[in-house]
Amino acid sequence: MQQPRRVVVTGLGALTPLGNNVNDFWNNLIEGKSGAAPITKFDTTKFKTKFACEVKGFDPLNYFEKAEVRKMDPFTHYAMVSSEEALKDSGLDLSKIDKTRVGVIWGSGNGGFSTFQQEIMEFAKGDGTPRINPYFIPKVIVDIASGWISIKHGFMGPNFTTVSACATSTTAIIDAMNYIRWGKADVFVTGGSEAAVNEAGIGGFSALKALSTRNDDPATASRPFDVDRDGFVMGEGAGALILEEYEHAKRRGAKIYAEVAGGGMSADAYHLTATHPHGTGAALGMKWALEDAGIELSQVDYLNPHATSTPLGDVSEMKAVINFFGEKPDHLHISATKSATGHLLGGAGAIEAIISIKAIQEDTIPPTINTTNVDPALPTGLNIVFGKKLKKKVNIALSNTFGFGGHNASAVFRKVEDRT
Repeated sequence: MQQPRRVVVTGLGALTPLGNNVNDFWNNLIEGKSGAAPITKFDTTKFKTKFACEVKGFDPLNYFEKAEVRKMDPFTHYAMVSSEEALKDSGLDLSKIDKTRVGVIWGSGNGGFSTFQQEIMEFAKGDGTPRINPYFIPKVIVDIASGWISIKHGFMGPNFTTVSACATSTTAIIDAMNYIRWGKADVFVTGGSEAAVNEAGIGGFSALKALSTRNDDPATASRPFDVDRDGFVMGEGAGALILEEYEHAKRRGAKIYAEVAGGGMSADAYHLTATHPHGTGAALGMKWALEDAGIELSQVDYLNPHATSTPLGDVSEMKAVINFFGEKPDHLHISATKSATGHLLGGAGAIEAIISIKAIQEDTIPPTINTTNVDPALPTGLNIVFGKKLKKKVNIALSNTFGFGGHNASAVFRKVEDRT
């Protein structure tokens, strides 16, 4: 039986609450900075939560013509900008590659949420006459970002969008990995974007009692594992990765960040919004990811957990980690980076994949910030990196993402070895 083709990462792009490119994002992350601040996008006077992790200093007119800006929702702006950075970073000469062998799998949990809200609010103000923007549907549909990316560059390979709530962009990365493994394409643009910092997004998650209300100190509101955590902090932005078949990358002398070694997906089959209390589905996703990668538990150096800073979710995930890795996994270090970035929903997995890859490249584990009083309900024996970055040899990293509906996705990245 023919072995699956190897898949590597050759380009990265990021547009985040901590920086509008990969270098700024990574440097601010490892320095322990927070992306949370009062919301600027709308009047929060009557909202219980008045802060979020917004993208800062971003003007789409710096990247697109005015006519193009009007045709896109912000989630597509973010997708286009981050994917452009990743393509440039990859060094691919688009004039010399077979574009029928380049695909796009781009994730978003909500798609054109801001556009949908804006159009409905405008309609409600009127006399009932449906004066709808002719680009309303193309701006709203969740698959449109992958369409825009392919149209701009002429990529004619497999093209679609994954939707698995907050596991979305990890699912996209796993799907792109598998299409390359199976020989269906040589290169993929993959990742995810989200732009849900608006009245509907903040109001909706607040109604679920999922958001922190620490309005007096937003920068410390996202505090995974802390006994005083009171919910997650909404984030927005995008992360993009260029995945490439290993030999294809070698032939062109590409810079290789890491190998996408495996992926696992599972379902809790438990509750609409809550994780399984024992982390059963999370453990299955991690198990299948490591089995897919052919990696032993003792080889994993770093875990970037889902860890959103919710009272139930953080504990259930760490129970899954202890149950899966053993009572005292000394080799494994953990850091919850949503403490700095907030929760990018469908874009979370993409920027956390970038974090995992940079941890491998730089042999540096970013810190969990804001946690001052560790919840006694957490299992003991966990090596959680609090406060400051940790210099450590990182050969293998595991990234977890979980979504409403019980969707779980875990991806494994490792340093590249030449096995020829």
